[in-house]
Parts: sequence; structure tokens; C-alpha cells
Amino acid sequence: MPLQGVCWFLCCRQGFSLLGRDYGEKEEEESFELRNKEDSTSNGRSEVSEEMKSLIIEKNKMGLEEESEVLVKWLLRVVRGNWIKQRRYWFVLTQDSLDYYSGPEKGARRLGTLVLTNLCSVIWPDKQMYKETENKFNPEVVEHIYQHNPILKYTHGPLYAPLLPFPYGSLEHTHSGKGYGSVREEAVKLFNCLQQLESAQEPIPIIQGVLQTCLVLRPLRDEIYCQLVKQTSYTPAPYTAAHLRYWQLLTCMSCTFLPGPTVLKYLRFHLKIQSQSPESEMDNYASFISEALEKTKCRECVPSWEEIQMLMSREEMLCTVHYPGPGSCQLYISSHTTANEVIRRIQEKLGLLESKNTFALFEHNALWEQPVAGSALIADVLTFSTKETESKSQWKLCFKLYCLLDADSISVDSIEYLFLFEQCHEMVVRGHLPACEEDLQTLAALRLQITMGDFSTHAPCPPLDELFPGDMLEARVLMSLSGPQALPPCLVAAQCCPTSQRFPKGLLTGALWSHTTTAVNKRKVEQDICLRSRLKEEAAAVMGAILERWKGLAGYSRRDSMAAYLAIARQWSGFGCTLYEVDFYISSTGSFSQKLWLGVAATSVSLYRQGEAEALESLPYGQICSYGVSDGNTFKITAGDRDLLFETSKLTEIMQLMNAYFSAIRRQRDKSEDVDVTIAESTEVGCRQLASMQPPTLLELPSHPV
Repeated sequence: MPLQGVCWFLCCRQGFSLLGRDYGEKEEEESFELRNKEDSTSNGRSEVSEEMKSLIIEKNKMGLEEESEVLVKWLLRVVRGNWIKQRRYWFVLTQDSLDYYSGPEKGARRLGTLVLTNLCSVIWPDKQMYKETENKFNPEVVEHIYQHNPILKYTHGPLYAPLLPFPYGSLEHTHSGKGYGSVREEAVKLFNCLQQLESAQEPIPIIQGVLQTCLVLRPLRDEIYCQLVKQTSYTPAPYTAAHLRYWQLLTCMSCTFLPGPTVLKYLRFHLKIQSQSPESEMDNYASFISEALEKTKCRECVPSWEEIQMLMSREEMLCTVHYPGPGSCQLYISSHTTANEVIRRIQEKLGLLESKNTFALFEHNALWEQPVAGSALIADVLTFSTKETESKSQWKLCFKLYCLLDADSISVDSIEYLFLFEQCHEMVVRGHLPACEEDLQTLAALRLQITMGDFSTHAPCPPLDELFPGDMLEARVLMSLSGPQALPPCLVAAQCCPTSQRFPKGLLTGALWSHTTTAVNKRKVEQDICLRSRLKEEAAAVMGAILERWKGLAGYSRRDSMAAYLAIARQWSGFGCTLYEVDFYISSTGSFSQKLWLGVAATSVSLYRQGEAEALESLPYGQICSYGVSDGNTFKITAGDRDLLFETSKLTEIMQLMNAYFSAIRRQRDKSEDVDVTIAESTEVGCRQLASMQPPTLLELPSHPV
């Protein structure tokens, strides 16, 4: 490998690491500077495309004569002492050492060796210059540092080793299972990716690839920051689109990962230098990055395509948040916007800051719905939704009532009252409001009166599944079809025959089995057709009954219809609670039940049989001593001397909602009052006094790790 112009500092000392040394320490070891001979006579920069060849990728114990590839050059060794001396030596760079000889002849006397290990680093600037320039930004001194340390400046050539010292091939820094090599190898590959940005027609895939590698290989984050600082320093064409690609990637990095403290200090130094060119694109990016570094927390995923586009142009993203019902609003968000901030802004916009109830953001899909933690970054939520949802059109972010603490205080003229009605109707359609069929038909008719006004034969009618719980209709049809059905003669005969006669051994065994299987499949198809037919008949009958009730509501105003709807729903004692499906329930007394509802409300936790209005058991919060995860998917509640265990897949949602209700209880009580309630926070149900905790803000949704 050729070496064209080497200008850098090398230093080897025990425990020394790049950028990690206190520059105020006393110099005890020998440090020296190497200069190209041509550099001593020319005032320009040496060609830096090959400066990184001096950094070794692997450690190899080979003699000079055995070395397959060595770099040789006349260099000046600058020895610093009471005075500076420059001496000319013949330097030989191998894969594990830097040796200097009296001359280039074979057999020349070796005068010294610098062993290149993981303790050997390239440093910039030297200690005295660091003291002189820290917080002063003397342009002449800074210029001198960069001119005499080409390792700090932009290069067209490749890197042959990382800028930071990593262990040589350490197994702890490899991720072969994910397709990655060692950190040293990946660092060199990433620098090549950075250089490809200059000529790439579409840079976003490359940027996402670099960010993804940094997400997996944490040690590379500081390395990429150093590489980007290098490529944005003393660039030959700083105002071209190709050069700005480095600034765009640096912007994305600053909004995704924070560098370590030492590299962060160096990065801020670099940004201040760039800000000395006001009103330039580089200055705009430097200011944006400086502000981002004050807000950035480590992201859970790589920014999406849309977010990277916005970051490259230093703009904010437009996020759509839906309300219960058909309403929605659009908000501008940054990479640092949290769910709590969005909730606060929406409450201000809708005049809900004085509400006694709390609100949350929900991820909503046709198949599921789950709350978003208050501290979650909205940008991460949007990115996860893009990755995990097959049809993005079905996914949406919703602003809804979360803790219904005081339904009576909601004004009938407020938008909060509309939210309450819409969320109540969602519960009805999902089958989470136990009521008789007549009440459900009346609720469906009131829904039509509210949304469409008086009955009209020309008015388009919504599908039944938007008005009436489909599970109830299907269960009734299945019940009617559960009686004994006539079987085909072949199956009747088969059931009367002993097993030995039913499947005789011989040539025709396969044919007889095939005939029986075909008959069974045919019977199954017939049953499916019959089921669909019965479902259509029942749906038509139910829809007819709903329409008749709708006709009887002529003249009802929207407000009166909404009040009548909620009056029927409030007849259930569990109105306002959130229901979670529980696979099974075991009490300390040994009672066992399957397929229940666990209802979490403002004052208690209750158990219901699915479809039944009366609670099997209800536990006021004052009786609950602790709650949390017991084991796997098991949720445990301790009330006095009783332990209740629930098997459920909704552990996180249950914990989050119960935490929110307990937080509301603390806010309503006097701070000096002792609250004898404990919370389990880990897999071993631990206890913690709620009174000792700081009361959260109105919009805080505590989310304990599960």
C-alpha cells in the first residue's frame, strides 16, 4: 500500500485512549511528531488521502524481511524537549509496529520501534495547543492544528483503520449473528458508505443503513461522529450539494444518538468553528445540530424515510391525530416530541386543560388498540407503525379519554362529552357493554338518530357491525345450529362399524379413507354455507328491528339522543371501566374460572364473566396492597391476605392504567395523608409506598417495566 504524505501525531502510553486523556497531565512518556521531509520546505498541506494507512487493522508478529506489505519513507522525527530537534530517519510501517532505521539499506541498524497496540492512538491537537485554544478559538492556532494534523481533515481516500482505538478483533465487539464483522471492520466499511453519499442519487437508504449499524453496534456511534467531523473539516468544495450530504447525515445522527462526553465536547467545538461563517448552509446545519444535541435521547429505532427527508431539510414533520368519531387535527412534531407534549397541545387547542379526567394517545388498528406511554417519542411510534402494520391506512394515532375520573362533571355542550359518547359506542360495538338485546337495538337506533337525523328511506344506512355487537349475533346463530345434525349415510355407517372394519388393511385402504375425508370436507363446506346464510338472515332481522326503533325516534335532537344513549349505558355498574380479557383466574381460596373480563375503573378493579353485567368480585383500591407481574403473563393482585392471579397478554396496558388511576388518587388526596398502597414493579412483586413518590403531572402516564 503506497503512503503519500504522512502528517500526524502518534503517542503510546498505558491507559491512553483517543480524546480521553487529560491534556493537563505532566508528560512522562516520550511523544514525538513525524513530518514528511517535503512538508518542512512547503507551506501547503500534504495529500491526506493515505494518512490513515498508518493505523493498523490487525496485530501480526512478523519480522521486517517476512512482511508481505510494508510502508517505507524518509521522515523527520521531531523530538520535543528543552528545544526541538528534527532528525531524518528511514521509517518502516508494518502491521504491528513503526520502526525507524539509520537508512534504507538492507541490514541497516534499527534505532527504535513503536509497537502499535490498542493503547496506541492518533491524537489532535497536542497538549499545549489544547490548553491555548480551549474556549478561545484562536483562528491562527486552530489553523495551525489542522495544517499539521491532516488526520483531522477531509479526505478523498479510504480509511484503513478506525479513528478511535478499538480492541484488535475482540469477540465482544462482533455481531456475526446479525451479519456484522468486528467493530474495527465495520468502522472502515462505514467510512466508505459516508464517501458514497457524495455521489449517491438517493442518499436516504445509505443514511438509514449507517444509522441502523450504529443502533446495533453502540461503540461505532462515537466513531461515526468523528468521521463526520473529519469529512466536514477543510473540505475542498464546502458549499456543494455533495459536501452538504455529510452535514445532513450529521443532522440525522444528532437527532438519533448522543455521542460520548468527550466526543460531544469535540463535536461542539467543531460546530462553533463552523458557526463563524454566518448565513451559510453549514452554519444553518451547525445551529440545528447544536439545538438537537440539547434535546436528543437515545432512539429505539432508526428514523423513517419521511423523518430523514424532513431532517435533511431541517423541517418538522406533520402528524395527524384522530379524535373519537370522525374528527382529527394535524400537528407539527420534531424528532424530540413526546406523547405528553402532543397531549398537552391538543388539550390546549380543545380547551380541555381544566378537565378532571385524563387523556392519552392510542395506537389504533382494525384489530387492536393500545395506549402510548407519555414519555414515548412520537417519531418512534410513527416509525414502528410503518414497519409493523401491513396496511398503513388502517393504523392511526388517536387522542382519547384515558382515565374517566368524573363523568358527571362533563358538560353536555363540550367536546369532552362527544368523546365520552363516541368511546362508549366503541365499547358497545366491541361487545364490552353487557346489556340485553332490546337495549342494544335501542342504542343502535339512537346512534343512527345522532349521526343521520330522522329516518329516511333515501338515507344510506351504515353496516350492522358499526351499530350492533357482531359477537352477540354470531353466538346466537351458533347456538341455534348446535343441535344434532343429520349425517350422510356413509358417515353414519362408518360410525357404526368397529375400527378394525372401518379401516381395513389392503389395497383399497387409501381409497376408502379418501372417500371418508371427502365426505367430511363436503359436510364442513355445507355447514359453512348454512352458517353464512343464517347470519345474513339474523342480521337482516336485527337490522329491521333497529330501523323500526329508529323511526320511533323522529324529532329527537342530537343532544337529547346522545343523553338517552349514555343514560342506557350508565345503567351498567361498570360504566367507565376499561375491560381486558383474562384467560383464567385463580383466587387464594382455590376458585378457578376461565375467559373473564378484568375491569379497571376509577375506584376499583372488578371481575366479570364475559357478557354478564354483575361482577363476580370487586376490589376497591383502598383494599389493594400491591399489584404487578408474578411470572410470565401472570398478573397478581394482593388484597389483604388474598392473592388473585390472572393470565393475560395485556400486562403492560393493565399496569399502565392502574398506575394512572393511583396517580390520580394521590393528586386528589392531601399530600400529608398516608396512603397504604404499594406497587409491584418487577417480576418479583415488590412493595413501594405511594406517599413517598412525587405526584406526576396531569398528563403523565406512568409506565413501569413489565
